Amino acid sequence: MRLLQICMFLLSTCFALSPAVGQDAVNEPGLSATKPASGPFVEVDRGFMVPYSVEVPGGRAAIEMVPVPGGTFLLGSPDAEENRSEDEGPQLSVKLPPFWIAKYETSWIEYKYYMSMYQVFKNMASAGKRAVDDSNRVDAVTAPTALYEPSFTFEFGDDDKLPAITMTQFAAKQYTKWLSKLTGQQYRLPTEAEWEYACRAGTTTAYSFGDDPSELADYAWFFENSESGPQEIGQKKPNPWGLHDMHGNVMEWVIDGYQEDGYANRADLTQPIGTLDSVLWPEAEENRIVRGGSWQDDADRLRSAARFPSSDDDWKDQDPNIPLSPWWYTSDPARGVGFRIVRGYESFDNDTMKKFWDIDNEDIQMAVEIRLEEGRGVERAVDQAMAKEIE
Repeated sequence: MRLLQICMFLLSTCFALSPAVGQDAVNEPGLSATKPASGPFVEVDRGFMVPYSVEVPGGRAAIEMVPVPGGTFLLGSPDAEENRSEDEGPQLSVKLPPFWIAKYETSWIEYKYYMSMYQVFKNMASAGKRAVDDSNRVDAVTAPTALYEPSFTFEFGDDDKLPAITMTQFAAKQYTKWLSKLTGQQYRLPTEAEWEYACRAGTTTAYSFGDDPSELADYAWFFENSESGPQEIGQKKPNPWGLHDMHGNVMEWVIDGYQEDGYANRADLTQPIGTLDSVLWPEAEENRIVRGGSWQDDADRLRSAARFPSSDDDWKDQDPNIPLSPWWYTSDPARGVGFRIVRGYESFDNDTMKKFWDIDNEDIQMAVEIRLEEGRGVERAVDQAMAKEIE
């Protein structure tokens, strides 16, 4: 029955199973004017959403993006699900438009290039280039400082295909803003609803492959099979929509804040609710949500509905800075924290994108400002023209 439901869902959205990349008369990445002969696609009013690669300007990385069909689903877990936590309910009916999501978790080859912007921005600042003022503040991006203790972050390696880890949600948000400004496309962290919808891939079971955790090792790196740290992306079986490591390897940042009562504060909204209505915008420096579980976790923490709140005080326990770094964590479970990016078919307005990209808490604001004033941080205005400057 579960397999039949998945097949019907995929067929109803014109979502095929073999990989393909295409783009023709529609001059926008990931859109094709004609129906692909093979591979996954989603039919939309401007043609067909298809897989594509984001060529990071000046870098060696290409981020593979996969189209996800729009649809309505139940966010959270049913009361009867084994190992369910109270913060996974009450279930909400959420209706999402189509979007693209990264096929893999963000890897070091991608994130280190953003890290290299610290010196690039420093050089620009010394040359008086791209200073931020009132006229271009909307384009301002901060680059992360060097790791305080790289032996902690890189204890298990920093190979190109390993997932990038230990960055704060703010740092991940700034990465998506930097990438967006360079490419002219709206990249961001997923909402919690988008992440779970993509993870489930049309299923309603505890995992995207069913309810039996004995099958988990085929799809995920977790405590029982990965005590030596995170593993290279894409080695395990993908979910039904072709996405790898949605369960395990590293937990993934979403944009939402966390509350112990789960989705109770949105339960009285007329359902199904939309993408933005499903979001609990974070206000505190910590208690921001990571999803999917990591190599450090037991099987029950890798369920599609499982949630985990950040704890900056604990995750920065070994950080000697005052105030603590706004970009990096220094203590476990932070070596099990990473992210992947999304891009919506429907664009958001500038005010909404500020929520996805910029500082949203006064403590984070203070930490960034102090570092900028002391010269331990750097901020520059980024746009598509910069891509040529840094190549």
